[in-house]
Amino acid sequence: MSGGKPGLTHIDASGEAHMVDVSDKAETVRIATAEGHVKMAPETLALIRQGNAKKGDVIGTARLAGIMAAKRTADLIPLCHPLMLTKVAVEIEEDAALPGLRVRATAKLTGKTGVEMEALTAVSVACLTIYDMAKAADKAMEISGVRLLEKSGGKSGDFSRPEAK
Repeated sequence: MSGGKPGLTHIDASGEAHMVDVSDKAETVRIATAEGHVKMAPETLALIRQGNAKKGDVIGTARLAGIMAAKRTADLIPLCHPLMLTKVAVEIEEDAALPGLRVRATAKLTGKTGVEMEALTAVSVACLTIYDMAKAADKAMEISGVRLLEKSGGKSGDFSRPEAK
C-alpha cells in the first residue's frame, strides 16, 4: 500500500480472503499479551471470591478455559495458522474498582507467525467462562476492554500500548 501504511494481510489482490503464506518467514520468538475484564455486581464478585458460585471454581475454570481456547484458536478463527504454542498463561485478578475480574493472557512460541490471536482468544474465552459460571447470580455482567497490550517478534516488529507499561 502507498504511504507506508500496512494493508490487510488476509485479503489478496482480487479482494478475496486467504490464509497468509508464512513459509518464507524466519522463525523468531513471538510473544503477545492481551487483556479484558468482566464487570459485575459487588455481590457476584463476593460469591466468586468465596467460592459459592453454583458451578464451582469460577477463576480456576476460566483460567483453564482460556488456556484451552488459545490452543484451539485456529479452529475458531478461519484464517489463523495452527500453532505449536510453547506457553500460554492466563491470570485473573479481582478488581474492586470495576467491580469484577481482570483477565490477562500471554501466548508464546518460536515460529513464523505471531500469537496475538491466541492471546486475544484466551482472554475472550476466559471472560465468557466467567460470565457462564456466574450468570445464575448476575445476568447483567459486562465483558469489555478486550485488547492487545503488547507483542514482540516477527517482521512487523514490537507493539506496546503506552498504558500497558
